[in-house]
Amino acid sequence: QVQLVESGGGLVQAGGSLRLSCAASGRTFSSPAMGWFRQAPEKEREFVAAITWRGAWLTGSRTYYADSVKGRFTISRDNAKNTVYLQMNGLNPEDTAVYYCAARGDVCSGNDCYRAAEFGSWGQGTQVTVSS
Repeated sequence: QVQLVESGGGLVQAGGSLRLSCAASGRTFSSPAMGWFRQAPEKEREFVAAITWRGAWLTGSRTYYADSVKGRFTISRDNAKNTVYLQMNGLNPEDTAVYYCAARGDVCSGNDCYRAAEFGSWGQGTQVTVSS
């Protein structure tokens, strides 16, 4: 099992930036794909971004983004630190939500990376609030 702890959330003005971090511990080697999801009040949890290993030796990586954050958010992974980041620029009030880090035990591809149900480990979430 993988334990995930998010940090970096907070209150920011529209147009500002935040960087979320997700520190993984436990069986981190069994998490070739990790993602960020978010849930706003009275809305369903939605996909934000994912990063997955690729290739026969899993030496490369590929990233996926929701259309609503493409060009503004960047997901990255530091294997030495067992940490995944979500750099969020150009924030707007519609980005206000609780952001969750998630990990899955296999690589993903295409639309498969968007499915929350395929991610078996979740963090507790971190609140991001964007004021107008």
